[in-house]
Amino acid sequence: MKKKIIIASILVILFAIISVFLLYIGIIHINNPSKKRYPIRGVDVSHYQGEIDWDVLSKEDISFAYIKATEGSSSKDERFDYNWKNAQRTGLRIGAYHFFSLDSSGTGQAENFCSTVDAVDNMLPPVVDVEPYGNYSNPEQLDKEKMLAELGDFMNSVEAYYGKRPVIYTTEDWLPVIQEEFDDYDIWIRNVYGKSDSSIKWTFWQFSNRHVLAGYSGTERYIDMNVFYGDEETFLNL
Repeated sequence: MKKKIIIASILVILFAIISVFLLYIGIIHINNPSKKRYPIRGVDVSHYQGEIDWDVLSKEDISFAYIKATEGSSSKDERFDYNWKNAQRTGLRIGAYHFFSLDSSGTGQAENFCSTVDAVDNMLPPVVDVEPYGNYSNPEQLDKEKMLAELGDFMNSVEAYYGKRPVIYTTEDWLPVIQEEFDDYDIWIRNVYGKSDSSIKWTFWQFSNRHVLAGYSGTERYIDMNVFYGDEETFLNL
């Protein structure tokens, strides 16, 4: 009996080790949203994916791609121009996103984004990525009034320029802060460790940051995967 318990314990440990390894290399995933319920899937990319072969990537069972354009008031993603130009040649719907800095004015950041991203036909709404970074890891330690004011300046300027209301990408921790002023905006929620809170009404859900697809050769092995909440008709009308 004791020998059987030892063998069973060893098998459990081996199973756990193998599972963790397969999670790490992107073979299995914590989240697996139903393709029947969420048929519209897409990626978000930046220079970390290196040189992207958009013809190859676009055939990886995806419908859209969001491409990093800018960060703060002066930074531009080094691969944006290439990605924006070549992604347009595929059948994907594309959109651009901006990483919001808490050290720059919202107006200055909007100018950076709008001067970088040329509008294209059937373009997805612009996205602003508002999430913890560096010294800003806890939303409760922020000057929330200032942050929301600067974010408002960014949102208004971008919407006026493109005629499209931006989508806000954020985490579940930061969402309550953002919704103090922007509760009527579409949300792109990040939760790669489980299902999002059922009370959160989201438009996009980043469900994985450890997928491995064909078509890119950067220093980053993984690519972010997302689903859209809705069917194809709803997506086309977005």
